[in-house]
Amino acid sequence: MSFKFLHVADIHLDSPLRGLSAYEGAPAERLRAATREAFVKIIDLAIEEDVAFLVIAGDLYDGDWRDYNTGLYFSNQMGRLRDKRIPVYLIDGNHDAASVMTKALQLPDNVHKFSSRKAETFRIEELQVALHGRSFAKRAEEENLVSSYPEPVPGWLNIGVLHTSLDGISEHATYAPCSQAQLQAKGYQYWALGHVHEHRVVSEAPHIVFPGNPQGRHIRETGPRGVVLANVDDGEIRIERRWTDVLRWHRMEADVSEAGDFDEAVGEVRRQLEALMDNQDDDLPAAVRVELTGATAAHGALIAREAHLRPDILAQAVALGGDSIWIEKVKLRIRPALDAEARGMESGALSDLEELLAEASKDDSFLAELRTELTEATGRMDAEVRQSEELAAMHDGRLDELIADAASALLARLETAEG
Repeated sequence: MSFKFLHVADIHLDSPLRGLSAYEGAPAERLRAATREAFVKIIDLAIEEDVAFLVIAGDLYDGDWRDYNTGLYFSNQMGRLRDKRIPVYLIDGNHDAASVMTKALQLPDNVHKFSSRKAETFRIEELQVALHGRSFAKRAEEENLVSSYPEPVPGWLNIGVLHTSLDGISEHATYAPCSQAQLQAKGYQYWALGHVHEHRVVSEAPHIVFPGNPQGRHIRETGPRGVVLANVDDGEIRIERRWTDVLRWHRMEADVSEAGDFDEAVGEVRRQLEALMDNQDDDLPAAVRVELTGATAAHGALIAREAHLRPDILAQAVALGGDSIWIEKVKLRIRPALDAEARGMESGALSDLEELLAEASKDDSFLAELRTELTEATGRMDAEVRQSEELAAMHDGRLDELIADAASALLARLETAEG
């Protein structure tokens, strides 16, 4: 028997794309619609491939949203699948567990949600497929849920649906932790996982798969985004990725070592933007973070005119690609052209400061204390500020990145003042 199924996760429907909408002139409508458009591409793909069923491994929504239009939009798209007799099997992840809609919305009859009280099994008799899963009852699910999953149905294709950080994946908050060995020991042929936004094939025997999220939402989610299409042929599973994103995020380093002044540095950025656009293998709009690097004679001019830098680079991007390319942010990671020895003793002091800041970013006790203080301070801020990239880095445990950015800016300004 041959059939296909689609494995998706971390849709975060109607989640704002952070990092762009705050800027004047940003393509606000396109940003607001991005996750919806990506979701439509998922449904289109399911219909075009005539899949037997769709699996959503958690985080369909994006936290405590109270706009029921999001839920109604989801139901409308499920109706398209219902018309094609395609069932949907989903679990609530940590964001869904915090959602008002998740608890209140009446789902179409082709959508089957796994209980949060205990793990359960849905059977597709004609395909001899058993799907096992358990939803999150609360956002911070700290229990290892795998042990509660049912035994596999003998002779059937068994699919486990789980929202988990999985042991050893540190860039995401630890929810429903478990090990690869525990998943393999369960005896299922496929584990449809969610929560980790990067695509990962953890194992092929059995298949243990994170599809990644279908639409990048900020600069930490660069590159192509999509879903996993699984082809089943007499019990053998072959998987392939399909892209569903409608806007793609990029980090671009522009080495301005050869630039002699501000205008030459901007010119080098333009050349790098042209190269990025020429190397695109799709027609998707690009959101780009530009990082100027290198030891350059233009250092002082770039620091002095930093406020003008992003508008100038944005103007270059618009001239090159119209509304197909947008500059998310410009960062300076440059140094003066002279080395520390040539700058003398005062520069030696700056080197000492640089070393001290580097050590601070690796000091666990310092980072823990800093995180506590920042959490208390940011608790009084409004929701929009708390969703900024910098504070997201704090909550995700990436304080070392914040310290590195702050250190880079401080040292650049001290070096400029010294010169």
